[in-house]
Amino acid sequence: MFSHWAEQRRRMVERQLRGRGIRDERVLQAMARIPREEFIPAAERASAYEDRPIPIGFGQTISQPYMTALMAQELELSGGEDVLEIGAGSGYAAAVLSQLAARVIAVEIVPGLAESAGENLSRLGCCENAVVITGDASLGYSELAPYDAISVAAGAPELPPQLLDQLKDPGRLVIPVGPLSDQELLVVAKRDGAIVSRTAALCRFVPLRGGGGWG
Repeated sequence: MFSHWAEQRRRMVERQLRGRGIRDERVLQAMARIPREEFIPAAERASAYEDRPIPIGFGQTISQPYMTALMAQELELSGGEDVLEIGAGSGYAAAVLSQLAARVIAVEIVPGLAESAGENLSRLGCCENAVVITGDASLGYSELAPYDAISVAAGAPELPPQLLDQLKDPGRLVIPVGPLSDQELLVVAKRDGAIVSRTAALCRFVPLRGGGGWG
């Protein structure tokens, strides 16, 4: 018998994700496996599977489920990749990515959120290949670069060159770019030294803070 949360998670996958065009079965399975409610503050937990971002404190949010799935799908992960996540938040996207890649390095600029994200991932026990690091996420994490894929969970005024430098060739980068009011979700591919990008969706993310973002 499904638990209350498992049933809500199943409906999210079928209605919000599969029903809106998410087709990568590995992404759908990861979203069905990771309990989103575990990454949301207790006061907001009843809204865990609603089709919207949810506040997680410190002026930050956990992304809408569809956007988390879309970004993961656009990375086109096969299971052997090293992934850099910019903006760990509460750790939910890192948990999803941990089911899709070999290693996930999630960087978070807010110390309190970084600590919480690490605790959330540890508590689940299924995300041992994901680590959370406190630092200026907008600058990436050069110590372990380069990465096969980079996912940015905050809106940048432009494509940060340091992230491109930390991306392998070939590699894929997904990032919201544009003004504070709204952005375009860009899918950037690096191949043979060339950079090609396209817009996957219109979106609205919290600002990317730090030296490579809005400051």
